[in-house]
Amino acid sequence: MSSNEYDVIIIGAGPSGIFAAMELYKQKNGLKILVLEKGKDINQRKCFVKSGESSCLHCKPCLLICGFGGAGAFSDGKLTLSPQFGGVLSDYVSSKVVEELINYVDQEYLSYGAPADLYGADDETTKDLKRQAATADLNLIPAQIRHLGTENCNLILTRMREKLEQQIDIRTSEGVREVLVEDGKARGVLTEEDQTYFAPCVICGPGRAGAEWFLEESKKLGLKGVNNPVDIGVRVEVPGVTMEHLTAKLYESKLVYYSPSFDDRVRTFCMNPFGEVVAENNNGLITVNGHSYAHKQTANTNFALLVSKMFTEPFREPIRYGKYIASLANMLGDGVLIQRLGDLLEGRRSTQDRIDRGLVTPTMPQATPGDLSLVLPYRHLTSLLEMLEALDKVAPGVNSRHTLLYGVEVKFYSYRLELTPALETQIENLFAVGDGAGVTRGLVQASASGVIAAREVLERMEN
Repeated sequence: MSSNEYDVIIIGAGPSGIFAAMELYKQKNGLKILVLEKGKDINQRKCFVKSGESSCLHCKPCLLICGFGGAGAFSDGKLTLSPQFGGVLSDYVSSKVVEELINYVDQEYLSYGAPADLYGADDETTKDLKRQAATADLNLIPAQIRHLGTENCNLILTRMREKLEQQIDIRTSEGVREVLVEDGKARGVLTEEDQTYFAPCVICGPGRAGAEWFLEESKKLGLKGVNNPVDIGVRVEVPGVTMEHLTAKLYESKLVYYSPSFDDRVRTFCMNPFGEVVAENNNGLITVNGHSYAHKQTANTNFALLVSKMFTEPFREPIRYGKYIASLANMLGDGVLIQRLGDLLEGRRSTQDRIDRGLVTPTMPQATPGDLSLVLPYRHLTSLLEMLEALDKVAPGVNSRHTLLYGVEVKFYSYRLELTPALETQIENLFAVGDGAGVTRGLVQASASGVIAAREVLERMEN
């Protein structure tokens, strides 16, 4: 076998790609495996905004969301141990299989140093909180969560990297330009550096940052797919004590609400108790996210409120729509906008003076005071405000005029290919896994999707 020929090529070194690689070498040592990642290696990734050393330098690709470990390397590392969250793998395999995969993935994370503590394991407490939520027309969906913390997440992924490099070829800062196909079968890849690598099996895990590239590549290859809902909203920041009765028991409250005005589905997402708000650079667009740590705390808790909207024919560009909304926020401010809820309700933009006089000190001081009503569509804004009113009945103080709203938060995983139960595309031996492929939305199911594809590859090698 020549130096550019492999048994398996994996595109993307996020959780799906990492777990695919680990499963392949664990079950069949001696395979020649290549992992290609357009971002930097994990020990070279440092976001200057996150460290407080500088404003966004617009690194290409973004060091916060691209590189070995994917966006998860600097996330707060929540392992949601339920088939109901973090993806749609149950659309491809049975719920029982998904549960088995989740347990398998969880054990892998534990073996690399994940903490043993679980949140949401007390059924009686969960029932009581669910009852309280129901009185406000909120559906609290219980889920056990293992919290790694941002610093532990990075450490665990570093350990995985050290284990993998002993067995496989990992090439960072080498993005894939196109997937090579011959006679309806995967044949290899062409990189952005004009290098060609060949393999009979290709596992594509492009991550959220690569979702748009994967969509365009899928169109070129003639692959059929469907649009997922577009998730657009804001990140909410409140005093940590406001949510502590929920976060102390559940860590993350999975709350779903249907807005009275439009019957739109609004949900909480990525709750970070005593965490911080951060910016993300999505190919030049600055969006907002949140993190929390295992061993240090801020005074605030932040979480996303997202409105899920499914578009129908003839609209076919959900990612472009989300990027357009994000671009409006970037146009009005130097990246992320911040607004006090009271200012939004009064129909005025926030100023730095009003932010400084508020009771909530921003954990992202670089955000630009502005007016989110000039960015978010009326329908989205109305649904978000109605959700905040409902949340206030469960966590009094959330709907305070001092509450901070950051915008916008957009999730770029809005296109999903037609896939087999093994996550294989219509092209033989080309598999699509992870968030960028639209099949997952979190660490656990992304990791599990890589395992599914890897096991199918191994089975075919045996036959």
